[in-house]
Parts: sequence; structure tokens; C-alpha cells
Amino acid sequence: MIETPYANHGKYLVSKVHVSGDLKSAVSQSVKLLGGFDKIIAPDDTVTIKPNLNTADPYPASSDPQFIKVLGELILEAGAGKLKIIDSSTMRVSTRKVADTIGLTQVAQELDAELIFLDEHSWIKVDIPRGKYMKKASIGKPLLERGKTVLAPCLKTHFLARYTGSMKLFVGWLKHSERIKLHVRNLEPKIADLASYYNPDLIVMDARTCFITGGPASGVCSSPNMILASGDMVAVDVEGVRAIQCCNAENKLQMDVWEIPQIKRAVEIGFGAQSDDDIEIIEEM
Repeated sequence: MIETPYANHGKYLVSKVHVSGDLKSAVSQSVKLLGGFDKIIAPDDTVTIKPNLNTADPYPASSDPQFIKVLGELILEAGAGKLKIIDSSTMRVSTRKVADTIGLTQVAQELDAELIFLDEHSWIKVDIPRGKYMKKASIGKPLLERGKTVLAPCLKTHFLARYTGSMKLFVGWLKHSERIKLHVRNLEPKIADLASYYNPDLIVMDARTCFITGGPASGVCSSPNMILASGDMVAVDVEGVRAIQCCNAENKLQMDVWEIPQIKRAVEIGFGAQSDDDIEIIEEM
């Protein structure tokens, strides 16, 4: 189990808000249903948003900058003293150019947020105490001063990892040369091992539009029109995957969600939800 204020009687809360109008209102409501931003943000806290800047391909291949903007505004309105946005793109791609192309650089300026590209910084080696397939990792040095962590995944299928949700997002904080080894074998359980190193304070998943085939850079899209939020990576990934499965598309997710290797390995490690009995869904149509 992980400790999170977003729980009720031992169950991890997952909110689902159907987006029909103002995006900021929907994102705000998704967190409000869990208990609000003030459960994790104290006055003057440093808060880091982890977006998806894998490539410069448009949403949902990478984060919608407007989603990051409204999330950042809400974090600042909750009292955060400093906002950071930290990521690095896929191998051989400049994260700075990706951010410029998709419009995130402009958003960071509007938020007065510090935009940090890890491929322009040094890396430090850390141990992954609960790792089995991945026992060490090199992560960006600026992450040592990230403060509170808010993940902002965009939900999609992935041709190698089956899906990208909250756990997969941490590959963007891994040194590029180690990503090659990551993909050689046991990719999916390694994703869970890597995620186990971190304990994000909040996950706000953009599932308005997602790839239901292909991914991560292109694929067939569907529009669940949902924002999901949780304090637990496993719980939110389970519900995100189910949103893709409802589309009945030809992909690698045609199995019981708890048997999907990323999720199965997370259960073995013991962080987050272990079964549906550990999840409480709060849904607002």
C-alpha cells in the first residue's frame, strides 16, 4: 500500500469527470471529488508537473498544453509558491524543441513556471529498492528538488508497452542511454519497477482523447471525454486502461486489466491498489 490522502476507508479514490464544457472546471472538479488540492499542497510549496513530451506530435501523442496550463493555474491557486514543469523527450529528440513546437514553452511563461529539460542537465544514479528487473536508474539531477509531484499523463496505447498511463510517464525522467536497455527485454515490468521509486502526490489523467491503437506517436483516436484523478498510480491506470478497453479496438489490451504486465508487476511489488476491492470510483457525468 502507498500512503495518500486521497483514500477512503483503505480504498484508493479515483474520480472520473466527463468533460462537456470548460476544461479548467473539469480538471478542478476531478481533484475536488478526491478532497481537493489542499490535501497535498501547503502554502509556498514547490510543485512539479510531469507532462508527456515524448515527441512533438500533437495531442494525445504528447500533452495538450492547455491541459497543463489549467492544471498549473489550479496548483498555483491552491497556494503553491513555485511551479516547475520537468521532462525529457524520446531519444535523439530535443525536449526544448518539442516544448516550443507543441506550445508548452509559451504556457510555462504564462504560468511563470520553471521549465526544465533534463536532457540539458546531469544525471544521478539511484537505487530502486523494490526493483527486480530494474535495480538502478539514472534520473535527472533537478528531480532532487522537485518538491511535490503531480503527474499529468495523456492516456494512450503503446505498441511496445501496451499502454501509457501514469507509471509509464516516469520513463521520461530516465537517462536516454538507459532507455535503450529498458526496451530490450522485460519492458513492462521494468516500467513498474521504475515507477516504484517515485511516490507522486497526485495524478490527473487527460483521457478526453486517447489512442486506442498504435501509440505512442500516432494511432487511431477515440474520445472518452474524461478526466481521471487519483493519488494512486495503479488505480488510475486500471481505470484508464478500462476506458480504452471499452472501445473494443484491436490492440494489446484485450485481457483482464490485472493481468496486464505493468499492472501485474505493480501488484507484485505491492504499491498501490492490489485488486478492484482496493478502488473506490467517484464519477460525475
